Amino acid sequence: MKDIKLHLTKLLMVMCLVIIPSACEEYLAEDFRDGLSPATFYNSDEEAKIAVNGVYSMLTSDGWFKHRDRPAWWQIPADEISSTRNIFKEAHNITWDEGVMDGERYWNTLYETIRNASDAISNISGNEKLSQTSKDHSLGQLYTLRALAYYDLTCVWGDVPFFTEILAPEELASLERTPVKTIRDAMVADLQTAYGMLPDSWSGSDLGRFSKWAARALEAKFHMFAKNWQGMLTACKDIIDNSPHRLMENFGDVYNWTNATYTTKVKPEHILWIDFTGLPADGLGTNNENNYQRGHDFVPRLRDEPKDKKGRQGELKAALAANNHDFGGYGGASPLPLLADRSSWDAGDLRYDETITQEYEGIPLKFKYLKKLWNLNNLLSPRFNKMENFVMIRLADIYLMAGEAENELNGPGNAYQYVNKVRERAFEPDQPWSGMTQQQFREEMYEERLHELCGESHRKPDLVRWGIYVDHIRNTQFQKHNAPAAQNVQDKHQYAPIPLAEIQLNPNLLNTDPTNNGYR
Repeated sequence: MKDIKLHLTKLLMVMCLVIIPSACEEYLAEDFRDGLSPATFYNSDEEAKIAVNGVYSMLTSDGWFKHRDRPAWWQIPADEISSTRNIFKEAHNITWDEGVMDGERYWNTLYETIRNASDAISNISGNEKLSQTSKDHSLGQLYTLRALAYYDLTCVWGDVPFFTEILAPEELASLERTPVKTIRDAMVADLQTAYGMLPDSWSGSDLGRFSKWAARALEAKFHMFAKNWQGMLTACKDIIDNSPHRLMENFGDVYNWTNATYTTKVKPEHILWIDFTGLPADGLGTNNENNYQRGHDFVPRLRDEPKDKKGRQGELKAALAANNHDFGGYGGASPLPLLADRSSWDAGDLRYDETITQEYEGIPLKFKYLKKLWNLNNLLSPRFNKMENFVMIRLADIYLMAGEAENELNGPGNAYQYVNKVRERAFEPDQPWSGMTQQQFREEMYEERLHELCGESHRKPDLVRWGIYVDHIRNTQFQKHNAPAAQNVQDKHQYAPIPLAEIQLNPNLLNTDPTNNGYR
């Protein structure tokens, strides 16, 4: 998405600078009725769309989905992936602290998104200059975007400052933390409103926008973290029964970017994704402007490979060139030893070979890699111009969530159907679940979600919400360069500390928790 942001004060300052001083003084003294301001900008459906696009642009910024800021909390300090070397040591070794890799850029990006979305909502709501369809679609997207920011904030930090209206600087600078339940309840209400405003799907130049089913899926996630099992099951069943989304027949197709075009990158199973495809009409992607740098982590570095460098590096380079492929990544996402071990997966699980590899065209590689999320195409997705989408929620996740919610509510009897739907494509012959106790179902879900969703930034928050994060990490085998993680992890590492820079600006952030999530 193009970086369309309406920083009106800055714009006025620039205008003043390019006008001669006397004219500038006269200009500022005039009744500024026809100039650019929130009150005069939202005059048409197209202008409302520009404002919405500006909020979308935050998703692909450095502080959110573009780089490693989000995976540092959602993915890296868990039991699924590491790297081929110590390139992100605080997260991999679990050594972050207040003032040390404490997520300040991530935090600021999320709150900038909330402010921008709230401002647009206030100017679009009740605006008689806009068509009803424009208002509904704009507000639905904005409610979902704002909820997504609060979703990340509450999952990473827990209680955080909460507002849905534009506040004066002095008000923002004095906010305390709001209980996470209050925030989640408010966002669920907003997402249910958005669900009634948004279309089933988008197409053409609007393909990267959030649909009603994206809002519904995010609502289900809020219920999941709140342990509102009935709300979670209701939302998931609605998506399963009524949405246009369907499970792909082959697991390997879910993330197959081979020769993908702008439109074919979006799979029927994808529900909520962050658009990095660079759609030409509205700039809903990023392409050259803000490439998906995080995507490079899954791709190997050529300098590291192959296993037999002296004897087969030329062969590897030739094979890559013949396929228009490139090992131009960072090697930042290599499976940890247990996940990489085929024997740790159920016998016959087809997902293993689609997820993990240690060869390319029959050439042995030094490291194992998460092949599932590779995009080696040097023409469509070269280094510094990655353009595959970040898929945040897909239908298989919804099926597993439905099974988990049903088990928590009523035991495993009616829960098997949801999990077994996902396992149908994972095994040949089929290996459905049956005959479990409620606790056995819970524990099997720990592994099932890992194998179905590994590398998709679900693992750490799953371990935290299940209450097993610390013990699990203490018993995880890491790579040599991040082995200390197992000894370093403590209860406080389930959540991030409020960034030190924010506390220095606003000491009230410590009023309800002087320990700052246990980091003091």
